[in-house]
Amino acid sequence: MNPEGVQPEQQGAEDRLEKAVRAAEQALIEFEIAVETFRVEVENFSRLHHQRLGPMYTRLDELDALIAEAVAAHTGEREDIARAWEARALVMPMPGVEELFEGLLGSDGVRQVDDPQAPRRVRPGEEARRLYRELVRQAHPDLAQDEAEQKRRGDFIARVNEAYGYGDEAALRALAEEWAAGPPAERPAPSKAEELYARLEWLAERKEALAAVAAELEASAIGQMMKIAPEDPDGLLNEIAEQLLAQVAERERRLAELLRPAAD
Repeated sequence: MNPEGVQPEQQGAEDRLEKAVRAAEQALIEFEIAVETFRVEVENFSRLHHQRLGPMYTRLDELDALIAEAVAAHTGEREDIARAWEARALVMPMPGVEELFEGLLGSDGVRQVDDPQAPRRVRPGEEARRLYRELVRQAHPDLAQDEAEQKRRGDFIARVNEAYGYGDEAALRALAEEWAAGPPAERPAPSKAEELYARLEWLAERKEALAAVAAELEASAIGQMMKIAPEDPDGLLNEIAEQLLAQVAERERRLAELLRPAAD
């Protein structure tokens, strides 16, 4: 049965629109599940990558620094010395923030500075006090029994208190005029079709936001690596580990040659 006053054609259009909304909601749920699943997979792979391969990358950086330092010690060339400094800088720990600022930071981690825009304490004038008292008497939340009206009055009194704290008579007069004008007229409730169209718009925006997240994950370094072996990420890690171990061995041989005493 059609609602009173609703034509059959209009009811049919609303029914089709509602079906479209429900279909879009279900599609969004499935898409969100897929994106969240991929995000977890990327995070887990990133964690494994760091745990298993991180020490190897660190060892390679250390060997590169040692090799550059050995070359610089052997040649004494300015360019080699500069390269050695650069290589060592990659493996040296960065100084902490407190060390960099030498205790200039406050206990909350923020540098203490004088704020020229800090509000100054004022003593409200007689007119401001009069306006304030009248507004509080008229708009106090305890004068309302309805919960929504109490909240409206509470928010209004908060603005009154702020204006009074600054001794701002102009703001208090504006608030008095606003209160005298009464609450804003309530907007008419949207029709069912308007609600459905608004829901569709929100669903489209949400899907667009999720698509951006998915694209960012896919474009990340870990996401690109996962594309190489989507069915066997552990095998990919093992393959990369073997390559890194070979690089470590090659650099260790190179370093040993540089440090070997020259034959007489």
